[in-house]
Amino acid sequence: MAVTRGLGIEPAFTDAARRFTAGEWAVLSGPLRLKPAGERDSSRSLAAHELLNGGVCLRLLDELTPVLGSPSRAITASLLSKRMSFLITNTCLYALSACDKGLLMSLDNSVIEYGHDEGRWTSSMPLLDLEPWTYAAGERQAWREAVVGSLFAGLLKPLWDRFAQVSGISRRILWENTAVRVYSLYEKRMDSLQDPSARRRIDADFDWLLNQADPGLFGLDYNPLQHFRRAPMPLADGGCRRLRRTCCFYYQASNPVEYCSACPLLRKRTRHE
Repeated sequence: MAVTRGLGIEPAFTDAARRFTAGEWAVLSGPLRLKPAGERDSSRSLAAHELLNGGVCLRLLDELTPVLGSPSRAITASLLSKRMSFLITNTCLYALSACDKGLLMSLDNSVIEYGHDEGRWTSSMPLLDLEPWTYAAGERQAWREAVVGSLFAGLLKPLWDRFAQVSGISRRILWENTAVRVYSLYEKRMDSLQDPSARRRIDADFDWLLNQADPGLFGLDYNPLQHFRRAPMPLADGGCRRLRRTCCFYYQASNPVEYCSACPLLRKRTRHE
C-alpha cells in the first residue's frame, strides 16, 4: 500500500482469519455502505482522482444541482461533501476503531458514487482494494497515523480544495461537514459497542483524533476535528445541543424548509419563538 510505504511503514497483510468478520462486514457493507468497486453504480460514479480535474468536478456539481433542488453550485458542493464525508470517514474510522483494521482511503483506491433518488442519497462507498491491513506489535500508533493521514490529507484535503475552487464554497464549511460525521460515528454508532477491548480502543482513538492528531495528518495548519468541536449549547426550549460553527445550507435545498439537527441557525430561531 503506497501510503504506508510513503510513511515508512510496511502494511502487514493478514490471512483469512484476520480479515473482517461476518459481524464487522455486516456493519461496514450495511449501514456504512462499503462495497467492492466492481459493484459500483457505473452510471453515477467516478474514480476519486477524476474529481481533481476542475472541469469534471464542475460538471458533476452542475449535474447534481437540480437533482438536489439546490439553488447554487456552492450549496451543491456542501451537500455532496456531507454525503461523501459520511461514506468515506465512517467506513475508514469504523474499521480502524471498532475492528482494529485498516482500509486504504486514497485518491487511487476510492470511487465516488453520487446516486440520489426520490429525495434521498442512494450512493455507496466502493473501494478497489478492500483487503484489510493491520500492524506489527508495538506499531499501532504509526499505523493509525498512516490510516488517518491517507484518509484526510491524502483523500479529502485535495477533494475539498477542488470543491472550494470550482464552487466558491468555504473550505471551513467542508471541513466542518467532515467533522460532524466523525463526531456522530464515535458518539452514536460506536457508542453502543460493548466489547471491553473495542470500547477502550474506540475511546482512545476518538480522544487522539480530537486532542492529539497532528494538523499535518489533515493537510492543514489546524486539526479540524478539534477546531469545530463545541460544548453543547442551551436552547430556548430548555434542551441542550452541540451546534455547528458554520451552516451547511441544507435548509436552502429542502422543501419544505428543514434544518439539520446541529444547525447554528436553530439557536437564533428559538430565541425569537
